[in-house]
Amino acid sequence: MSAASVTADSHVGFHRLMSRPDDDDPEVAVVGRSEIGEFVELPAVYGDAIRLLAEGLSVRATEERIAAEQDVEIDVAELVETLSELGFVHAVDGHPLPDPAADVPRSHFRGLTERNVAWIFSRPMKALWLVVVGAALLTLGTRPDLLPHYADFFWSDYIGLTVLVNTAMVSVTISVHELMHLTAARSLGAPGRIGFGTRLHNLVVQTDVTGVWGVPRRSRYRVYLAGMAGDLFVMATLTLLVAHLAMPGVAKAILQALVVCVLMTIPFQLQVYMRTDLYYVLRDLLRARNLFDDGLSYAKYLLGRTVAALRRRPHSAEDPTSGLAPHERRATRIYSVFLVLGATVSLTALALYGAPIAIAAAVRAVLTLADGLGGGPLLPALDSGLFLLIEGAIQILFVVTFIRGHRHWFRRRSAGRAG
Repeated sequence: MSAASVTADSHVGFHRLMSRPDDDDPEVAVVGRSEIGEFVELPAVYGDAIRLLAEGLSVRATEERIAAEQDVEIDVAELVETLSELGFVHAVDGHPLPDPAADVPRSHFRGLTERNVAWIFSRPMKALWLVVVGAALLTLGTRPDLLPHYADFFWSDYIGLTVLVNTAMVSVTISVHELMHLTAARSLGAPGRIGFGTRLHNLVVQTDVTGVWGVPRRSRYRVYLAGMAGDLFVMATLTLLVAHLAMPGVAKAILQALVVCVLMTIPFQLQVYMRTDLYYVLRDLLRARNLFDDGLSYAKYLLGRTVAALRRRPHSAEDPTSGLAPHERRATRIYSVFLVLGATVSLTALALYGAPIAIAAAVRAVLTLADGLGGGPLLPALDSGLFLLIEGAIQILFVVTFIRGHRHWFRRRSAGRAG
């Protein structure tokens, strides 16, 4: 889509663009518009051309300047047309172009600026984090009775009430986790948006921080790890409160339950075969920009080749990693193995344990509720009703989020049936 009519005498106006040298190749520039989450890699000379156009030079003058200073001839008009299609160009010769930002959901907490949140990631705050986490570890070393135990989860005899309160508390800590990602991104001048998503069979809350591609790799780690750093700080603070602050027994039990709930979210981040926080760390460490998608494509390619071999038929599909740089190709192929193994183990555990447990618990709750409605004990019936309400809401939210995130699947199936 481009309404741009570019001539040699054209002058170009850009939206606010971010531009930086590539992390690994100084001859490549990364140019993008964080507002719409669109970034491209260009030869550095094209980055210079964009800068000259933004300074007010015409297309012809930019080509002449580049040729004179760098002894390189480039087609600046073609560059402008490409940038227009990406949504980077605001206007050509004063004529505004369609802006794709109008169709992009707005960033959350737009009032937060780098100046508002940069202090959270300052050295004094990092020192405070180390002191609190260190003090908590020291306390646990001297008070092993405070080490989190699964039994701490059940602070009440009523399962429904326990699940309700624990779910409410975890919702708050998950919000803090995602806010840490968002504030970390905002501290680097990048937008962020919090929403629901799915990872295999898991409903997750996620923060879209695509805009951080506009900052160097070493700065992006702050955004990826901010959520887990916040989780550790919350657990350490709760542990210190339980250990050193006098409070009623039920309050202490609830705080210990919250520690267990937050702790249970940490292993999820280690499952790098999904797009978890540590997956993004791994992706950047391996310098593989589309590690998950390329790994999944390679796994599908291997599956197709295996099926073709079993059927004794030729397999004409091209290896999707063939166009990658050698280091990226090697990393993607190894990652695809872990992706397949991890997903297989996760889905098998769901089929053998997770789903049966959930179904059995739901059946018990329904029977107890029915018994209560038929004149049986009231409190267990209310407790079962609470449990069904919470779990039902979570499962409905998962289904709705999954369908929204995979609309292309359902459209394709609908189109297939219609044809």
